[in-house]
Amino acid sequence: MPIVTVSKKPAQARAGDELAGLSRMVIDAVVGVTDVVENMHETIASTPPVVGTRAPQSSRGITGLVYRSVRGITRIVGSGLDLVLNQISTQLPTGYDARRREAARAALNGLFGDYLEASGNPLAITMRLRHGGVPLVLERTGLQAQFDAVPNRLVILVHGLCMNDLQWQRDGHEHGAALAAQHGYTALHLHYNSGRSIAGNGRAFAALLADLLREWPTPVDELLIVGHSMGGLVARSACHYAERDALPWLKSLRGIVCLGTPHLGAPLERAGDRVDRALGVSPYTAPIARLGKIRSAGIQDLRHGSTVEDDWQQRDAHRAGSLRMTPLPAGVPCLLIAATTAKPGAAQGGPPPGDGLVPVASALGQHHCAERSLAVSPGNRIICHGLNHFDLLGSREVFQHMSDWLANAGAQK
Repeated sequence: MPIVTVSKKPAQARAGDELAGLSRMVIDAVVGVTDVVENMHETIASTPPVVGTRAPQSSRGITGLVYRSVRGITRIVGSGLDLVLNQISTQLPTGYDARRREAARAALNGLFGDYLEASGNPLAITMRLRHGGVPLVLERTGLQAQFDAVPNRLVILVHGLCMNDLQWQRDGHEHGAALAAQHGYTALHLHYNSGRSIAGNGRAFAALLADLLREWPTPVDELLIVGHSMGGLVARSACHYAERDALPWLKSLRGIVCLGTPHLGAPLERAGDRVDRALGVSPYTAPIARLGKIRSAGIQDLRHGSTVEDDWQQRDAHRAGSLRMTPLPAGVPCLLIAATTAKPGAAQGGPPPGDGLVPVASALGQHHCAERSLAVSPGNRIICHGLNHFDLLGSREVFQHMSDWLANAGAQK
């Protein structure tokens, strides 16, 4: 099977490129809204039945001329803006984004990342591994120059939706740095476009790890992956494609840690999907439903925790019950940590509430159907109380659970 290629040499982002990318998004948005308004205009003018849809049509006559003119002028203005911003970009200094700009760009990628990639927008994030915020050059000589002493134990931290690798640092704590200090791992962070499909990111991550271990100056004895939220799904997807393509890095994988990962999906995305389908019932609201569908493939994958391409056909058919859980790699232990906003010892009339975004059962991979559950021993499922979804990133309690689990050489799957 072919391996997805990932750029090894990082390209520096220019501020002008980002301005041009943002202007292109605005132009495309104006054209898209014009399409929606025209479809609503034509639908209302032709007085269809209240319920039941038909294919949207373009307006004719003077009305059609007006809408075509709006699109044409918008695209001309957009082309002019691109030329001006490209000129500006040559006069601006190069360099990596500041934290605030990185966060804004990561959020845009989470919401619209598949569109940014498909349209060649410079705002789209290219997947790469970073160390201390600096991208790695996946070439043996470059790696030797970047590390004083090349380690043989690596931990890869994978961020969640709309986030970036710099946001693991919270409240003076960073899980990667703590794992380095207490367990001798060298922490690398995956930086990726979280709006792409999880399966697409998983394949690319699997290929990237193959490149990393092939170019790493010394043999890697231990590889650990820690994923927060969507990052855990990307990690599981990468393992699936590594098994499928017989990539050798799986032999070095000691374990996977998932923090607040929606293995069974997230209710918020399922609610958004239900709204879209309800709007699509009537031709008067069907054009509006198109606005809801612009959310990225990555977000839509969170509906049921999809990790492989085969999930898409079933997901679009709304057959969550027919989806099967992608199994964990054979022989690799996995620690699942869920958070609940309930305080320790609080009286519960039912299952504990989730972390505000992911239910406890989803984070623990527990489903009443065995086909939808992860095969993990009870001792490797942990609930942390009094924490929300993002507290998992900086919680010392969470780190202590990870540390204890790693220290237990007999940790079983």
